[in-house]
Amino acid sequence: MNYPTRRRRRVRVLSRQHPNRQSLNPAAFGGRTNTRRAFGPKSRSMGKARLLIALAIAAFSFISYMGSKEFNPVTGESQHIGLAKHQEIAMGKQSAPQLIQQFGGLHPDPQLQDVVDRIGHKIVQSSRAAETEWAYDFHLLRDPQTVNAFALPGGQVFITYALFEQLRTEGELAGVLGHEIGHVVARHSTQRIAKENLRNGLTMAVILGTGVDPGAADMAGRLISMKYGREDELESDALGVDFMADAGYDPRALIGVMEVLAGAAGGERPPEFMSTHPSPENRVGMIHSAIEEKYPSGVPGGLTP
Repeated sequence: MNYPTRRRRRVRVLSRQHPNRQSLNPAAFGGRTNTRRAFGPKSRSMGKARLLIALAIAAFSFISYMGSKEFNPVTGESQHIGLAKHQEIAMGKQSAPQLIQQFGGLHPDPQLQDVVDRIGHKIVQSSRAAETEWAYDFHLLRDPQTVNAFALPGGQVFITYALFEQLRTEGELAGVLGHEIGHVVARHSTQRIAKENLRNGLTMAVILGTGVDPGAADMAGRLISMKYGREDELESDALGVDFMADAGYDPRALIGVMEVLAGAAGGERPPEFMSTHPSPENRVGMIHSAIEEKYPSGVPGGLTP
């Protein structure tokens, strides 16, 4: 008889020492009623807040992108631009020394540099590129291994010696430089900046609003950017055909450049779908189309090959 009495007293004492034990137990063991009361509304509120923030970021990114539109009189297109013209020129000039160093400096032979300068400026002065305000400057890089040519915003144009030495005619060099001048005139770099800003904003909004894996969201955006990159290359090919022809060079020489690039790449380039550059083989067809548009009756004689 004494044992049950002592047990009841012990229970009562414990109840007095821990008046909230019964309310704590359901939460500690996953009790459904108290968990919903404590965390359900707050969790839903936070989810709504994240979604609203994500929508605001997406809207701001889209409105900023759509508001950056300008008309390009050379290409005849309206473009979304990420930088003002003076900013493009400044960016190119500031970045040029670093790129020159990255490719081993400028080529030491001044006569070869003079050839690049002469042909580059002849193309600019003889074509619609002369109607633009870009500060064109042409650089022959020392690098004997990397077959490449590229342009920075504002008019800085580069070609490596590795590519230069494989070109067989003056017309082929004109094709390379005309293509890069096309990038400058079409403002592809600053268009890419505007698209990257949009992509980054939308990617952030998707991650914040849905919790999707950041890598997957970023890959989707990059595939879109790659598509635009391939279109830029094809447009520059068409502009290069137009510019070099206006300067007196046979635009069919640009097809020879594609042969050089295909031989240099071999079988090591990635599939075209995952590359920002179309394959040289596929570019040849577009170049033929641009030549036919430029000369519907056939390429005239007397052009420099």
